[in-house]
Amino acid sequence: MLDKPSRQGTGGPLPRPAPASNVAEYSVSEISTAIKRTMEDNFGFVRVRGEVGRVSRPASGHVYLDLKDERAVLAGVIWRSTASKLKFKPEEGLEVIATGRITTYPGSSKYQIVIEALEPAGTGALMALLEERKRKLAAEGLFAEARKKALPYLPRVIGIVTSPSGAVIRDMLHGFDERFPSHIIVWPVRVQGETCAGEVAAAVRGFNALAPGDPLPRPDLLIVARGGGSIEDLWGFNEEAPVRAVAASDIPVISAVGHETDWTLIDLVADARAPTPTKAAEWAVPRRSDLLARVVELRDRQRLAIQRTLESHRRELRGLARGLPRLTDLLSLPRQRFDAAAERLARARYTYVAQRRGELQAWSGRLRPSLLTQRTAQARERLDVVKGRLLRALAERVSRERQQLAAWAGRLRPDLLTQRTVQARERLDVATGRLRRSTVATVKRERQRLDAQAQLLRALSHKGVLARGFALVRDAEGHAVRTAEAAQALTRVDIEFADGTVGAHIEGKGQNPARAGGQRGASRSAGPAKQGKLL
Repeated sequence: MLDKPSRQGTGGPLPRPAPASNVAEYSVSEISTAIKRTMEDNFGFVRVRGEVGRVSRPASGHVYLDLKDERAVLAGVIWRSTASKLKFKPEEGLEVIATGRITTYPGSSKYQIVIEALEPAGTGALMALLEERKRKLAAEGLFAEARKKALPYLPRVIGIVTSPSGAVIRDMLHGFDERFPSHIIVWPVRVQGETCAGEVAAAVRGFNALAPGDPLPRPDLLIVARGGGSIEDLWGFNEEAPVRAVAASDIPVISAVGHETDWTLIDLVADARAPTPTKAAEWAVPRRSDLLARVVELRDRQRLAIQRTLESHRRELRGLARGLPRLTDLLSLPRQRFDAAAERLARARYTYVAQRRGELQAWSGRLRPSLLTQRTAQARERLDVVKGRLLRALAERVSRERQQLAAWAGRLRPDLLTQRTVQARERLDVATGRLRRSTVATVKRERQRLDAQAQLLRALSHKGVLARGFALVRDAEGHAVRTAEAAQALTRVDIEFADGTVGAHIEGKGQNPARAGGQRGASRSAGPAKQGKLL
């Protein structure tokens, strides 16, 4: 009889012998657990050097990536608690050294490294990544001098993005106190670590989102500040998120990250780059004593300019006054013209009165009383002649009209009027009978024609078709949908049956009815019956 196989590995599962073979039998979970324990025991703590390949950051906060070289690929995972402590974000193409433990993931039959520490393979790798990112952003025009804004001369409100617990903010506030007093708003952020880039970008966007009427005043100037450090410490200011946030800022930004020898991508995109945070405070607002001295200087210059202007105008006025003639000389000539005109006016008045007096005397000589009496008698004679002629014409006209009236009165006998009335009534009765018969015949004929038209309308109406089990499909505007191709372009239709109308939504857009294998159409309620016809 064959012996049972021994236990595989330390702590491995006990195999179950097969009834027809001496080969050990494992379940899937048992073999996966055995492999997992074996790998974790043999590779409990390793350091792996490789190039970062695919990087995935799901909403859970974990980071999944690949480490690769020329011949192999190793999957890796960084848990959220570890990822938040990294000094830089792993990106594709960066050479790194990962420290962790090798384990397996039974759900997909693969092995991976759980990374507990991640560092670049050298400063050269970070610098290469930084130069590549710099070229990319420069190609987009983010570093162009034409897009940079001028700094305000005297900002009332200044927003500072920095750590509230470091020495940087104390030095800057001390610098502001020594210069012109301003309203300072500090947006606290982490200035290194995994979350540094996101917090700095959010702070810049948050300051720009403030409106003039908000309780928190909108800054006139922003300062992004941090002390000096290594390239790893300053790496958060080289990420794309804060760089793009500063580039999109409507408020001018001063970059004061690191010392004078340090530089980051924010320095290139900001509107001004200060060598130190303290210098940024000096650049932001002028010195108060300098402003006072400048005001005094401008006041003295203004006073002197006003005095010189007044003296110059005074001299010009004196010169012009000397060139003007005397008042008596100016009025002498107009006075002489006035006297001459007054004399001519007096002579002309006397001459005009004499002429008018002569004309009046001439007219008064013609107007004698005997002449007026003669002309009145002549006018009365002409009036009497006209009156006589008018009376004779009126008598003749009255006589003629009276004769015509007598002739008409003789012709208007009562029996003649009665006879004509009877004849007209007889003709009216005959016409009324003919009209009544014609109206009855016309109404009967029109009623028959209307019944025929109604019967034809019922035969041609779609209501009769709907009563036989068909349906009418309309779109949202009430137009008939006649083809399946037209229905596929819609999202909702109305289907009219004989007893009412229902709404339907189109499903399965883009399918060819011929390829659908006899499918009914957009939806079960939207299409016609299988044997029906779409109107």
